Amino acid sequence: MERRIIHIDMDAFYAQVEQRDNPGYRGKPIIVGGKSESRGVVATASYEARKFGVHSAMPTKQAYKLCPDGVYVRPRFEAYKAESKKIMDIFLNYTEIVEPLSLDEAYLDITHLVSRERSAQSIALDIQRDIFDKTKLTSSSGISYNRYLAKIASGMNKPAGTTVIHYQNVQDILFTLDIGDFPGVGRVTEEKMKSLEIYTGKDLYEWDEKTLAQHFGKKGLSLYQKARGIGTSELKVERIRKSIGKETTFNYDINDDDEILKVIEGLSAKVGERLELQQFAAKVVTVKMKTTDYVTHSRQMMANNPIFTEDEIYHYAYSLYHELKDPDVPIRLIGVTVSQLSDRTYRNLTIYDFM
Repeated sequence: MERRIIHIDMDAFYAQVEQRDNPGYRGKPIIVGGKSESRGVVATASYEARKFGVHSAMPTKQAYKLCPDGVYVRPRFEAYKAESKKIMDIFLNYTEIVEPLSLDEAYLDITHLVSRERSAQSIALDIQRDIFDKTKLTSSSGISYNRYLAKIASGMNKPAGTTVIHYQNVQDILFTLDIGDFPGVGRVTEEKMKSLEIYTGKDLYEWDEKTLAQHFGKKGLSLYQKARGIGTSELKVERIRKSIGKETTFNYDINDDDEILKVIEGLSAKVGERLELQQFAAKVVTVKMKTTDYVTHSRQMMANNPIFTEDEIYHYAYSLYHELKDPDVPIRLIGVTVSQLSDRTYRNLTIYDFM
């Protein structure tokens, strides 16, 4: 039987939790993640805030300029983790084949639940209903025959939407999709594709596999297949992770330590979130940077004890950054990775104070 994959994505998860728990926040632009007007990055923005152009990973200082009357809230990760646990438990009530991607999204293989009497869309709606009944939070779902199409579908009718991509509508949807909305097409790849006049899925479809490979290497085959709705349906349920990392490419070359460290702090938080989700600790922290001349540098440090919190990761990343950074050379990319992962139970519970 053809696979049926659901991608469930919570709607502005952190901000929605804050609006649920604080009635005075409802209907207002909520920005989660800013530590102050001049420090930190946006973790999540409510849909009211997004109307002003505020989005996740944006420096808080920039968000203030776009939305000065917004409500800026410090993250409450324990609250978000508790809600995520409830949501993941709901998923497991439907299927054991669940691949969490973060606290607020996951893939589910519900092939075995589909029948003539019960469609994949009705199952997705049941899951969304259960999530709302249990948490009073809305979610969006995408249903398709492979992973990447399900992810595209879940973002098409947010918030609280449900979208199905099937063989009859897949090409129409992909043809009109902006090239930057294809999963796996990052900012750098998007810019290169647009320089080649590839703006939509239809433009991509018109390129042959060999030419795409010449321009994009191994990624060319993936792009060729994605333009045709071809992708994997296998979920990675029991992944043995060797490392967890996040990186970002700046819109312009940066040489301001304070600005770069704000981004490193945000990356450390995201890595810590993923460690928490998978209940891992790490022994090694690595910082990678790419300079304005496209040269990549990296340095790593081993912790005395396994670490997993944002503050611990940032402590090492802060030191590594200062060891790596040439004060006279701007950078265009920065990344934070942790490795030598182990189960959290092996952590030596030593309390550190890095302040």
